Amino acid sequence: MVWIASAAAQESPPSYQADPTTYKVIFEDQNFRVIAGTWKKGTTDKPHSHPVPFVVYALSDCVLRLHNPDGTVRENKTKAGTAFAGPITASHTAENASESDCQGIFVERK
Repeated sequence: MVWIASAAAQESPPSYQADPTTYKVIFEDQNFRVIAGTWKKGTTDKPHSHPVPFVVYALSDCVLRLHNPDGTVRENKTKAGTAFAGPITASHTAENASESDCQGIFVERK
């Protein structure tokens, strides 16, 4: 079952490949990839995937609206200094619905 979810995650390119203006790889080795995400106020990033589970550390208070290809929308509210785990995701976009820029650090295990 995990293999199927992982294979499905290839529908869109990984975040840092799909939208390098939003996602920048700041560290990578054979075990981990660390990505800085910055969503400017009022913008929506390009369709992307998260092909492996990840952890996000919020650098700012943020409200992101996550838009799925099937039209469903989920709002994700985070507080600066909090962390959460994210699932494998085949494709979505993130819209910054905050009053300012949003920033977070993603850590992926390879």
